[in-house]
Amino acid sequence: MTETRTPGFCALCKSRCGALMVTRDGRLVGQEPFPAHPTGAALCVKGKAAPEIVYSPQRQLYPLRRTRPKGDPDPGWRRISWDEALDETAERLGAIRAADGAQAVAIGLTTPSGTPISDDLRWIERFINAFGTPNIVYGTEICNWHKDHAHAFTFGRGIASPDFQRAGCIVLWGHNPSATWLDHATATSAAVARGARLVAVDPRRAGFANRADQWLRVRPGADAVLALGLARAMIENGWFDRAFMRDWSNGPLLVRRDTERFLRAADLAAPPAGAAPTDLVAVAADGRLLAWSPERRTYGGGDAPALEASLDLAGVDGATLACRSAFALYRAACAPYTPERVAREAWVAAAQVETTARLLHESGPVAYYAWSGLGQHTNATQTDRAVALVMALTGSFDAPGGNVEFGRPRAGDVTGAAFMDAAQRARCIELARSRLGPGRDGWVGTDTLYDSILDGRPYRVRGLLGFGRNFIVNHADGRRGAEALARLDFHVQADVVMSPTAAFADIFLPINTPWERESLRVGFEGSQRAENLVQLRPAVIESRGESRSDAQLVFDLAGRLGFGDRFWNGSIEAGFAAILDPLGLTLDELRRHPEGVSLDLQPHYHRYRREGFRTPTGLLEVFSEPLAGEGQPAVPRFVEPALSPAAPAAASFPLVLTCAKVVHYCHGQHRHVPSLRRRAPDPLVTIHPDTARARGIADGEWVEVSSPNGAVRLRARLDASLDPRVVAAQYGWWQDNAPLGLPGYDPLGRHGANYNTLVSDRDADPVSGSTGLRSLLCEVRPLGAGA
Repeated sequence: MTETRTPGFCALCKSRCGALMVTRDGRLVGQEPFPAHPTGAALCVKGKAAPEIVYSPQRQLYPLRRTRPKGDPDPGWRRISWDEALDETAERLGAIRAADGAQAVAIGLTTPSGTPISDDLRWIERFINAFGTPNIVYGTEICNWHKDHAHAFTFGRGIASPDFQRAGCIVLWGHNPSATWLDHATATSAAVARGARLVAVDPRRAGFANRADQWLRVRPGADAVLALGLARAMIENGWFDRAFMRDWSNGPLLVRRDTERFLRAADLAAPPAGAAPTDLVAVAADGRLLAWSPERRTYGGGDAPALEASLDLAGVDGATLACRSAFALYRAACAPYTPERVAREAWVAAAQVETTARLLHESGPVAYYAWSGLGQHTNATQTDRAVALVMALTGSFDAPGGNVEFGRPRAGDVTGAAFMDAAQRARCIELARSRLGPGRDGWVGTDTLYDSILDGRPYRVRGLLGFGRNFIVNHADGRRGAEALARLDFHVQADVVMSPTAAFADIFLPINTPWERESLRVGFEGSQRAENLVQLRPAVIESRGESRSDAQLVFDLAGRLGFGDRFWNGSIEAGFAAILDPLGLTLDELRRHPEGVSLDLQPHYHRYRREGFRTPTGLLEVFSEPLAGEGQPAVPRFVEPALSPAAPAAASFPLVLTCAKVVHYCHGQHRHVPSLRRRAPDPLVTIHPDTARARGIADGEWVEVSSPNGAVRLRARLDASLDPRVVAAQYGWWQDNAPLGLPGYDPLGRHGANYNTLVSDRDADPVSGSTGLRSLLCEVRPLGAGA
């Protein structure tokens, strides 16, 4: 009996923890932490369950073809060969493309933050570009878009990485790394142990909220109220970096009150000396006008501008132009949000507002992270702006101990973006919502996809090639999703198990697990040491059955669709070589060093001082003219979620409902894994004891949770730390667990446990398309004995 420990990394989630893959006589028997790896200090229960995932009887191991209509409860799956499956897929997708254009085929792409698709994502993106569809249903609007893209409305880049090792204060806002990113949790714990202060903003006392210096128990969907209140306290008390905001933000630039656009030199009867017509305008402390050139990134005359100004100027046509500086407008937007108002609307204690504002000022540098807890609301874009500006006020941007861009290896880009031209990208169906949202990158919300399939708006998507995206369980309004999937002309789904979404497919393609395939990782996340690492994870066991990697699938399919030459004529190794060549590394070298090869890169501290901000003004944007141009608030504003206590539906559904990721599972996966299901056997809804008592609900009792959109059945758990007005449920439940004798749940029925059927997709954020998965209204009632 031979036991081997092979260095690698776990691909189940965004943490991508360094791991030792343990095999015995050709069989995977374990996965352990790999402390020598920069992300390998610990391994979660999901990673340790690797053998159960690999050898689960629920895995699908062979290609299948549907033989019965989609309305039939039994698809009549018939096993076919890979050649049959790929030939039919290429023929059907090719026919749709020939008849209606590549845009009539959408690609469903699961999250690389919570599934192993990160192993092969680059190849799928290359396939998308070569095929030519601008419609990628990625789920970004309810995952990373706000932190990684809406953040750019303020900073010109995404949230980047907290510099945990140097931070004096860490803010976790809508982010519980204990459940979502183990390496972040390890780094946060280490920072707190050395004395860093900690702020957690979360409706639930979960994870680091139990250890925080300030736990802000915000009402779900009211985070912008809290952010504006914190900003008000920081500004009014002088608890912010005034010099940073003056010198590096567009706060000093004057905004015309009549147009709500920046004042330009060409607007003035007497522009600043030497100003170009398109230069923007600020005012110096002595009242002189200064020209700001985004191209030169300098103020004319070299004087420092006034951060706050309000004045009338003579326009070129003789009219009086009333102007205020962008920062003055921001201050005015924050002014109404007193601690008392924050307590009334956001349900955070008034005393905590100023205490936390002072903590942020005195304990810097401040590093922070925000994720789905902020992003899964119908007001998420404005909320992201409000939170981003609170963090800007600390002056920690790009500084040691703040949020920084670590140096990254400059590997070859093989995603093939040049294969698709701008005219084709402009056909993305999501652009009808906003030209500033995910549609800019071809990313489509499920509500937009369903509108296209069901109603032909703006044109009809006829085909879908899905890579693990489980629409019915992980997105709002699963029943509408089912209706749309049933209406597709052709649907291919690639996955490890037969999900509720895969059950609607015409062809099912079995995908292998990370331990059965080779994967190249160029840079990890979370620290500079992690970003420096290049690692080729080997396959440590043979693929079970006929399962294949997503990479092999798209390489093979590309050849059948006529663009195999763009995939190195089927050679994945040649593709890897194209990635590694700019780094001076080879596959042979990485195979000799399975622990990885570390490069010598450094963080880009204070990059803006050298290059400016990648924004229209070249400055950190307090005032966003692009958002104003789309009819959105240029300065952050709180908008109630579509279903909030202020909505008429609150009369019948008086409780605020939210959800969060279950620590034992990755989204809607892994309930079939016995060691994990033992830890979390039932779908839960957490209720305050007073709220439960008023409804006759006992701890552990099965209850019905209903919303204006539907109802589900969950088991009640009482938690006195919750606000009595808030209910927190779990999502992702559908799988059974035969070894433990535990049931599955109908993902579409009223007696099921699919949380997302409670959420309508008819209301969404006007820019991102995010739906209110974490802020809606509900009522809860007991089901009684025997339910």
